[in-house]
Amino acid sequence: MAEPVRKSGEVMLDVKYCGVCGSDIGIYLGTHPRAKAPLVFGHEFLAVAAEDGKKIKKGDRVVPYPLISCGKCLACRSGNGHVCNTLGLIGIDSDGGMCERACISEDVLFKIPDSVSDRAAVTAEPLAVLVHALAISGFKHLDTAVVTGAGPIGMLCAIVLKHAGASNIFVSDIADKRLDLARKLGFTPVNPANEDLEKIVKEATAGEGADVFFECSGAPSAAMQMTDITRVRGHICMVAVHKAPHEVNLRDLNFKEQTLVGSRVYTKEEFGQAVGLTAALEDELEEVVTHVVPLSESAKVFDMIADPACGTVKIAVDCRQ
Repeated sequence: MAEPVRKSGEVMLDVKYCGVCGSDIGIYLGTHPRAKAPLVFGHEFLAVAAEDGKKIKKGDRVVPYPLISCGKCLACRSGNGHVCNTLGLIGIDSDGGMCERACISEDVLFKIPDSVSDRAAVTAEPLAVLVHALAISGFKHLDTAVVTGAGPIGMLCAIVLKHAGASNIFVSDIADKRLDLARKLGFTPVNPANEDLEKIVKEATAGEGADVFFECSGAPSAAMQMTDITRVRGHICMVAVHKAPHEVNLRDLNFKEQTLVGSRVYTKEEFGQAVGLTAALEDELEEVVTHVVPLSESAKVFDMIADPACGTVKIAVDCRQ
């Protein structure tokens, strides 16, 4: 592709790392409802400013807030542009950062703290997803939490819960390598292929169930089981986007007076909070980035994600190679 041309208000960036998101898989497979080729995808990227802006200076490490809101719909007018009726993203609705150079509006760039490593910094965008989810979930300090799915979002969810003071965190997945990482990070790993998640959680909670449940897997079995595992008047937060309707035990929701909330992305303020949080969580965030692939070999990342033997959690593409 040709070198990008900087428009008014934009800053030319030299991209260092770009994370691979689940939505990128849909783009690659051609199933994403909006993204169309030709497109540079990637919305989780860390870059260095190649020139001075008004506030950003040459050499600053930055990450972009990638949401594109219309500013006109009811959601936007009420301060909820992150759930805009026509919400778009850099890397889906405009060219993103899985490339060597990109031109991005200075207004959406956040400077990364100088002390934070590149490997941790590239997780700022998915980390923001969990900052928002935690804020709306009903979680309280010392709660017992269950996280289904130990992919990038599930693992980051558990890390944020630990930082927020959860007393016990159960992480469920069928990939043993991911569960090994969950154990290393101090969580209780459960493989539902050969263990009973509900039994394990209830044995640890005097038969009551979890205070809060974060569904990060997108699996039909998790949707069906989440009300059973969550206690009376407990909270369930849907973080994974289920691509098809799945069965949910709505009777439990009534009889146990549970609260079920959906979570999509994050506000711009929460994105800034996630950027700041990278400093406190640097060691754990580095562990989540399990693989780094050079840009010249990036076509193989989707095969790596699909292969359980690879044990990927988060893959980052090194856009300098």
